[in-house]
Amino acid sequence: MVVELGYFTKVIKRIGIIAISVVVLILLFKLSVFYMPFLVAFILALTLEHPIRFFMKKFGFKRRTSSIIIFLIAIAIITGLLVWGISTLVSEASNLMQGLNTYIDKAYTQIENISSQFDIKRLHLPEQVEKVIETSNDDFLNNITTWVKNSLSKLLDFLKQIPTIAIYTSITLVALYFMCVDKVYMIDEIEHHLPTKWVKKLGTHIHEIITSVGNYLKAEFILVLVSFVISLIGFYVLNIIGISYPLLIALGIAFVDALPILGSGTIMLPWAVISAADGNIELAVGILVLWGIMSVVRQFLEPKLVSNKLGIHPIFTLIAMYTGFKFIGVWGMVLGPIILIILKNIFSTLIDKGVVKAILEK
Repeated sequence: MVVELGYFTKVIKRIGIIAISVVVLILLFKLSVFYMPFLVAFILALTLEHPIRFFMKKFGFKRRTSSIIIFLIAIAIITGLLVWGISTLVSEASNLMQGLNTYIDKAYTQIENISSQFDIKRLHLPEQVEKVIETSNDDFLNNITTWVKNSLSKLLDFLKQIPTIAIYTSITLVALYFMCVDKVYMIDEIEHHLPTKWVKKLGTHIHEIITSVGNYLKAEFILVLVSFVISLIGFYVLNIIGISYPLLIALGIAFVDALPILGSGTIMLPWAVISAADGNIELAVGILVLWGIMSVVRQFLEPKLVSNKLGIHPIFTLIAMYTGFKFIGVWGMVLGPIILIILKNIFSTLIDKGVVKAILEK
């Protein structure tokens, strides 16, 4: 009985450690949202660390001097991109809101033309099923219209909050400056105020998590950035033959391209088919050519950027995306795989042994 009691105590302890780890992870994500400017600054500081070290080695600068130079370059790039991006997004979103009804009318007409060529009655379906099919097109378009209007309204409301955006940006840039210049001092302060055992254990885990998640995010960021730049340039070129709102569309494709398993073809292939069905063959061919270029570039870069596999099967990535979507929404589809990578790193020992086996073994 004593042995059984000790066994159950170990099992409960292991389950408790897993539960506490998950709760702590959730709290950290909640705090990261609350302290978003500092999280963004931390990610940017990690990104700028290599250029800072390059300047230190190449030109013999001290860390402070090298950090200030890289920081000023980063400010110039970020400011330029923000000014151009916000002004362009406001213009395109406003124009799209004004012309949305026209696009919806065109979509209705196209669906009616396709439906008229297909006689549902030949299938000899029940009358109720035929009515559902006939009304589903209208419901589908109404739902898409509502979703697009809500998304554009939220985007415009966000972009119109220029003072708030300016405050967040200023805090992020100031935090970035201190993280770049005083990195060594900040690490020393953290080590000074924490127990030595904590520093060693946390330092090892944090380093492994930052490395694995950082490599994943770095690779995905570069791939998505390349896809975004190619699609943006391509849409500006295709603007001549009927593509409006190139920045909005490029951002949408970049977001979909950032999702694991899915890709830019999820949007561009159906778009090309619809354009061809509408008689706009030039636009359809242009979209397919652009998608082909993006796919070839991605296939060329991906093996070089993703040097080591994460060891996560696509089905688990899909489950993580779905779980994130159910809990957080659309952004959860991006955060789900990242959380999965972190959990895999934290519980790597359990996963290697077999989670249930490791918990229940004596």
